[in-house]
Order: sequence, then structure tokens, then C-alpha cells
Amino acid sequence: MEAAINRASHGPRNDVWANGKPILREADTRSGSSSSSRTRSTSSLARGTSALSDRAQREGQYDENGFDRAPFDREAFEAQGQAGGLSEFGLENMSDAVPVTQGGVDKQEPRLHTGFSEFDRVLGGGIVPGEVALIAGEPGIGKSTLLLSTAGNIAHANLTVLYISGEESLGQIRLRARRIGAMSDNLLLASTTDLGTALMLMEKYRPALAIIDSVQTITSEESDGISGGTSQVREVTRGVIEVSKALNIPSFVVGHVTKDGNIAGPRTLEHLVDVVCQFEGDTRTALRLLRAVKNRFGPTDEVGCFDMVDEGIEQVTDPSGLFISSDDQLTDGTCITFTMDGHRSMPIEIQALTTASVLPSPRRATNGVDANRIAMLVAVLYKHARIGLLNKDLYISTIAGAQAREPSCDLAICMALASAQSGVAIARTTACFGEVSLTGEIRAVPRLEQRLDEAQRLGFTQALIPVHQKLRNPGRYARLQLVRVSSVRDAVRKLSLRAARQKADFGGDSSESGESAQGADARSTRAQGADARSTRAHSAGARPFTQASTSATEPDQWASREFSPNATPDFGGRAE
Repeated sequence: MEAAINRASHGPRNDVWANGKPILREADTRSGSSSSSRTRSTSSLARGTSALSDRAQREGQYDENGFDRAPFDREAFEAQGQAGGLSEFGLENMSDAVPVTQGGVDKQEPRLHTGFSEFDRVLGGGIVPGEVALIAGEPGIGKSTLLLSTAGNIAHANLTVLYISGEESLGQIRLRARRIGAMSDNLLLASTTDLGTALMLMEKYRPALAIIDSVQTITSEESDGISGGTSQVREVTRGVIEVSKALNIPSFVVGHVTKDGNIAGPRTLEHLVDVVCQFEGDTRTALRLLRAVKNRFGPTDEVGCFDMVDEGIEQVTDPSGLFISSDDQLTDGTCITFTMDGHRSMPIEIQALTTASVLPSPRRATNGVDANRIAMLVAVLYKHARIGLLNKDLYISTIAGAQAREPSCDLAICMALASAQSGVAIARTTACFGEVSLTGEIRAVPRLEQRLDEAQRLGFTQALIPVHQKLRNPGRYARLQLVRVSSVRDAVRKLSLRAARQKADFGGDSSESGESAQGADARSTRAQGADARSTRAHSAGARPFTQASTSATEPDQWASREFSPNATPDFGGRAE
């Protein structure tokens, strides 16, 4: 290891910076350094015979240049490494077997906090020592901003963070760090695309967190192929994982995605790392969601909410107001439901608009909902609730880019469509829960109690729930009126969405008592129009069809003919 570090110190120099001051000068692999400066054996690094070139110098607080090399206390991390059978520096006894009671990570052992409670929630409570997490997302979604802000939060807590970028120069990273308030002497920046240099910096500084941006831009001399290729990505990932486990250094690795939304590189990349997080969102909005796709140290159904601002990125600890409109005025065509993202329940407002179609095929425009499911729900409304929408242009959308694709949102979508068609508004304090079947039945939804708890906390006073849904403790919803419905027709009736406008468009409902005055007026107007057309026809000399072929002076030539069922009709043509 010592020889590898010495070999990497030759050739053209590259600066490693902290808060605008040079900390270390290393080989710049982009400017044509010698092959000896690039040679860095990953396996020899993990099995190294010594930790640094001088153990006494490593244990000292300052190096030969007078810079602080170990500005933080790693007792908790080193103790955790020793508990797993590793030495102080995690390099000896790698092949030893240890009892299961002595190794691993449990909830009582310390975790490194990112400074964002939303980020910690997704990671399962914080960063585990030695873990390797992959953060993937589309270009420009904010991956680098999120990780640099995290690095700044940890650096402000007097812990050393190493940020290695293969995409940006040091000046570009420093400009963004100044904009988002991540300037700190404990934040070390390095710009390199060589795996050996990156691993050497991790071994030299032993940071509390290492960030590599990105895995597709780092290359290894021990593997053939271009950067970002399958073999290179696999080799770089294995090298980072091996060093992180050996030195007990947690690492975040940024990953690119393809145009299909999949993580670029081999599938092995997702299998090798401990945590896979997807950073997603609509670039046209400021909302960003961080989801855990894989997590060996926590749940995989958690989601963290963030908001992109001018100063960088901010967490949204209470997203209840993100996906519902702030207008308190009652408007028809809206209905609110609650979806589950991990263990968090979030309200979503669904808006619907119906208009008379002038096209042969009515238009169906959707945003945030499944278009195929909308077609099914429209058919169910027509068949079982007698709400005619088949000849209408339909526009269904959610607020702020929310996704209402759960089956539990079916009832809210149906009620929004019924409200838009009838012109009757649903109260802003009413929420709807239920899956709609093809028979019009309202089926139970999972984790309804968590949704109702959030609805009651936000001040909702009424909730439509499936009639067969069982609640363990219904008495705790004292401020929430639970209205049980068995079918779509029952829900429409209990929300009084059968108004005059809807009946007139559909042509009436035989099961409902009474008749719409507007519908009667419309039929009366049509009848008067038919009488007027008949009067104009008589005044123009036209005769009814029954009188068109005969008159008083012309005998009916067909009257005297007798027809037989088996006879061949004669239309006056010549017989052959």
C-alpha cells in the first residue's frame, strides 16, 4: 500500500481543495500521467500490509505541511469496526469468523446523520459505517446538489467529508458549494477520473463520508473498456465497496440513468451496493422525491420529500399541503384522497373536468392517473351509477405532479367525475377511500387506519370508506364521521351528486323519484321544434310518405297484386 501511494505521487499534479485552500496535490490522471501513477491494485489496497506510509504520522493530528489531517473523533466508528472482528484500521483479520452476536449493525449502534431528517428516514435512520449507497436519477434532477448539501451538513458538524467528482472541476464545485452554504474547512474536494487516486484519497484522509460523483466517469487501469462501460462500472464499484468495507468508510456513489429510466450500467451494480435510492421528480416543478429501492439496513418503502430553491435544496417534513390546492372556495369536479408512500400518508386532490365533445371519439386527457383505469371507471359509472360520460371530453389531473395510481384512489376519481358532471361540489373536508370493481362494488384498501389518522390530523370531518372495511379501533376517530358505502351508486347518492344537469344529460334515472324541471323543459322545447317543422312542411306542399305514391285520380297499381312468400318479385324488368 505504501508503495502504491508513493507511485501515485509522481507525474502532473492535481489539486485537492477545502474551502478554497489547497490541501493536497495529487496526480492528474486526465492530463496524461505515467502508467505507474495510475496503477492502483484494488485487491492489494484491501489486503495492504500497512495503513499509511508512517503510522506515527497518521496518528498525529497534523501532517508535515501543518494541515489538520484528523479533525474529528472516530471512536464510535472504530469501536464498531473492532466489534466486527476488524482491527483499528480495518485491514487485518479480514478472513476471521466472528460470532453473530458481535458483528453487524443494530439500532443501538451509532449512525451518521445527514442533516436531513427526510434523507435519514429513507436510509433507515442514518448512514451505517461502511455502507455503500447508490443515488440514481435523471440529469438535472438535483443529485449533486443533494449530496453536496449533505456533505456540507456533515462538515459543519466537525466531521471530514471527501467529495470526489469526475464530472466537474474544483471551481465549479466550489461555486455551487458557496451558493448552497456548504463552505467548510472539513469539506475536501477532489477532481479525478482515476479509481486508484480516488481510493488513495479515501485511505489517506479516512473521512466520515466519501462521495463519488459519478461511478460512470471513474475508470480503472485494471479493466478494459471506456468509462461508463459494463466492465468499468463493475470494477469501479467493486473497488469502492472493498475499500469502504475495509476502512469502515460510508460512501455515496452517484449513478446515471438511461432514457428509459433504468440505472445505467450492469445489473450487478445494484446487487453489489447496500442501498439504492432513486431521486425523482418533474423538472418543471420544484418537488423532488427520494425513494429507497433497496436497503439492507432499513425499509424499502420510505420516501423523502425535498423542495428545490434558489439556495439549493430544502427538506419538506410535512408534505400535507403540497398536493392540495389552497383555495377554500367550493368548486365542483374536485375530490381528496390519501395515498401511502412508505409509512407516510399524503393527501392528494383529484380534479376532473367534463365538456361536450365535438369529436367522433371523445378525448381523454390525464395527468398523474392511469388512463386505462379512467376508461374502466367511466364505464362503471355509466353502467352502475347511470352517469353518462361516454360522449364527453374528460380531463383528469392531480395537483403539483402527484401520482394517484393506487387502486385506493378509484372512489375519489369517480366522485370527482360525478361532481364535475352534476355541478355539485364536494366539501373540502371530505375524503374518499376505496377500490372500485367492475361490478361497481367498493372494495377495502390497505392501511386505511393510517390514512384516516392523517385525515383527522389535518382537520377532515367526513370520510367515505368501504362498507366491509374493518377497523381495529373505530372510536379514536371522534372528530371524523365515517360514512360506509357499498357501491359507486351508494356513494353518489350519499354525496348528493345526482343533480339536474346530470339527469338532463343522461336522460333521467328511473330509480330516482321525481323528474328534473330542466329535463322536462328540454323535452318540451324539442317537441315544439318538431311541430314547427311539420307545419313548415305542410305549408310548402309536401305530402306524407303514405300519400306520396297515390292520389285521388291515380289508382293504386300495387293494391290489386297478390304476393306470395315464394314468388319472385317482378320490378318491371325483362325476363330472361
